[in-house]
Amino acid sequence: MNFEALVAQVGQRLIDHNLMVVTAESCTGGMIAEALTAISGSTAWFDRAYITYSYESKKEMLGVKEMTIQKKGAVSQSCVEEMVLGALQQSHAKVSVACSGIAGPTGGTNDKPVGTVWLAWAIQGQDKVVSERFLFSGDRQAVREQTTEAALQGILKLLENPQ
Repeated sequence: MNFEALVAQVGQRLIDHNLMVVTAESCTGGMIAEALTAISGSTAWFDRAYITYSYESKKEMLGVKEMTIQKKGAVSQSCVEEMVLGALQQSHAKVSVACSGIAGPTGGTNDKPVGTVWLAWAIQGQDKVVSERFLFSGDRQAVREQTTEAALQGILKLLENPQ
């Protein structure tokens, strides 16, 4: 999927507010960062990416609490909110996006079927973390692409009024 037009909007919005973005990704495996860095000039507004697929990487790199993973699971609102804040703390960026989900075709449960994805967004210095649960359809690639698109759209929405 080509995200070039959407990424150009995200990049321009970040430039307009003199901000950089960091990603913390699980189910997308770096697809959000790939989309963000696919256009020339992204060095002006893209800081870094964390691909934290394992529980250990979420804890070690982003500070996700062991108790969060044990009680809520990696695919949870609590986990992505800790991921998004950890990414801000471990980077020079002021804007972050995080995702964790079940891209399939295996791994789904009755409570968290394949296509379940949690996304979170944050701006450093603001008290509020925005998070949302999605249920995407399609194969593994489709779920990952839909997650990436939702992540980018969420950044745009977050930056409508960044304060």
